[in-house]
Amino acid sequence: MGLEAELAVVAGAYGGTGAPVLHPTRTDVVVLRRGEVVVKAHSARDDVAALRPRLRATASAALAGVMLAPLEPEVLTVAGRAVSVWPAGRPIGQDETDSAPWEEGARLLARLHAVPLTVVPALPAAGGPARAARAVRRMAGDGPVESLVRRAFAELPEPEPAPGLLTHGDWHLGQLVRRDRWLLIDVDDLGVGDPAWDLARPAAWYAAGLLDPVVWDRFLGAYLGSGGPALGGGEDPWLRLDLPARAVTVQLTAVAVVNAARDGRELDEVEHSLVESCNRIVTARGRCAR
Repeated sequence: MGLEAELAVVAGAYGGTGAPVLHPTRTDVVVLRRGEVVVKAHSARDDVAALRPRLRATASAALAGVMLAPLEPEVLTVAGRAVSVWPAGRPIGQDETDSAPWEEGARLLARLHAVPLTVVPALPAAGGPARAARAVRRMAGDGPVESLVRRAFAELPEPEPAPGLLTHGDWHLGQLVRRDRWLLIDVDDLGVGDPAWDLARPAAWYAAGLLDPVVWDRFLGAYLGSGGPALGGGEDPWLRLDLPARAVTVQLTAVAVVNAARDGRELDEVEHSLVESCNRIVTARGRCAR
C-alpha cells in the first residue's frame, strides 16, 4: 500500500468519509483530505522531535481560538513519515484576494504573540529566520539572477537581539482557514522567536509594490490595535521590520528562481518585482558602505 492509500486509511480512522482528495504542494509534503478530515505527511526533512511539542502546543487550551487544534495531539508514523491529523477548514479562495481577511490574520498573530511561553510545551526556535538560507541553498544555477539573490542574502546583517515570543514562523494568507471563525494553521515552524518575522511576508510584498498600501495599513493597524508586541513601543515599525522583510524578499525570490527552473519557464511579472527588490537591497547596501 502506498503513502496516499495509507493516509486515506488514517483519515478514515478519524472519521473521514468519501473519496480522498490530494491537495497539491510544491514540496515533498503530502496533504490528503477525506471529508472533514485532513491528514498531512510532513516533509522528510522535518525534525520529528521538534514537531512533537509544536503539535502538542496547538492542541493546548492556550491556543484555542488562535490555531486550529489537531484531531490527534501526537505525531503518527505512516510509511516512515511523520503524520498529523486535522479537522478540515475552508481556506481562502483564489478569487477572494480582494476580500481576504488581512485584519483577522493580524489579530490572530497579535493573540499568538501574546501567549506566555509558560503555558505551552517547551518549543524549539521558530523557523522563520532559517528559511531564507534554505531557499538560497536550493538554487542550482549561477546566472545573473542567482548571483544577485546570493549577494542580497550575503549582505543581510545579523539580526539584533529581540525578545523571544511565541511565533508562527511562516505566516501568509495561506495559513488561514475558517471553521466558524478564522484560525491559523501549519505548525511546522511554530516556536520561540522574534515575532516581527511573522509580519515579514506582507511587509516584503508591500515594499516590492505587490501589496496595496491600503491593505498594508489595514493589516498593520489591526495588529497594533490588538496589542501586537512585535514592533516595539510605537516607534517606526520598519526599525523592526526592515531586516525580516529583506530576508523574506530574498527567500521568496530564491523560491521563485527554483520553481521557474523546475518548470522550465521564465520568471513572471510578480517574480521580476521580487528580483528588482533584491537589486534595491544590494544597491542600498552599497550606498551605505560608501
